[in-house]
Amino acid sequence: MRKLSITFLILGICLAFPLASHARPVAALEALEILRKGFAETDDFTAEITQEKQLSIMKRVMKTQGIVRFKKPDLFMMEIKPPYASRLLLRDNIIEQSAGDGKGPKNRIILPPEQSLKQWFDKLAAPVTKLPEGVSLKADKTASVYTLQITPIKRGQVRDLLISFHNDGTIRRIVINEQNGDRSTLSFRKFKRNTGLTERDMLL
Repeated sequence: MRKLSITFLILGICLAFPLASHARPVAALEALEILRKGFAETDDFTAEITQEKQLSIMKRVMKTQGIVRFKKPDLFMMEIKPPYASRLLLRDNIIEQSAGDGKGPKNRIILPPEQSLKQWFDKLAAPVTKLPEGVSLKADKTASVYTLQITPIKRGQVRDLLISFHNDGTIRRIVINEQNGDRSTLSFRKFKRNTGLTERDMLL
């Protein structure tokens, strides 16, 4: 189940502003195509993030700051700053995690081939003509901001995933709600595309 949660988090990130008060429903296919097109035109990106984690067993919210980087075809890195310092590197379908400055032991997770990052972005190369199977999708738009709600049909750890993004596909916020009541929110700022990242920028 933890693998599924991590996968939703990463895909969600790879796909970054107060909202006005009125949202109008839009076709989920329209929202998906806006998001797809934005990332089809992106070779790499970097962004600063704020992550808020609300655990169902705790009243307080754990808040952390960090940075994310992505480079096609299959590299994603997230670095969280102290006091909860950690690093995560996804290379296609292999996740490596380390705590602190990254010099200690690393946790390694191998995802199923169908959850590989490269396979996901290969699918984004072509226009979206039908909704994906296995999930329910709803979308709305407020001013220039789309919000896409993705709900897995099969019950698992993740209850639903919400992605808010601008007309150009730039992600603004990701919210992951889990079945146990836990909630994670990632807000993005200083989102920069096509800056020429290399593999040296993606070392754990």
